[in-house]
Amino acid sequence: MPPTYFYLGIALIILMHFIFPVIQIIHYPYTLIGILFIILGMVLNLLAWLLFIKNKTTQNPFKNPDKFIVDGIYKISRNPMYLGMLITLFGLAVLLGSLITFIFPIIFFVIIEWIFIPLEEKNMEKIFGKKYIEYKTKVREWI
Repeated sequence: MPPTYFYLGIALIILMHFIFPVIQIIHYPYTLIGILFIILGMVLNLLAWLLFIKNKTTQNPFKNPDKFIVDGIYKISRNPMYLGMLITLFGLAVLLGSLITFIFPIIFFVIIEWIFIPLEEKNMEKIFGKKYIEYKTKVREWI
């Protein structure tokens, strides 16, 4: 599940920063910019999550959704939860500022882009058909 990779990313970013702080590429006070990214990522996740609750549909990428959400943040991104997670991981990397921490947002992006998004989009096309295909032409995958 994507949250597992997200939480693993958080743990690895922190762990690797303290075990292998090879090169500090962002220094205090500029590292504090990371807090803004973390807040932005968390807000994106919250907004998307609230829409799923409001519409009473699943967030599980392995289950079939019974509703097609195009409101709110889904007008801007087809994957605001993944985007929020990615921005949060990036923010944590900026906050810690060491080079090694930036590897994990990239790994998270690759896993989501290559495994979860294709699976979900194929499923959405199967369930919602032309409506979803049209939505894909209007709304970008990430931002």
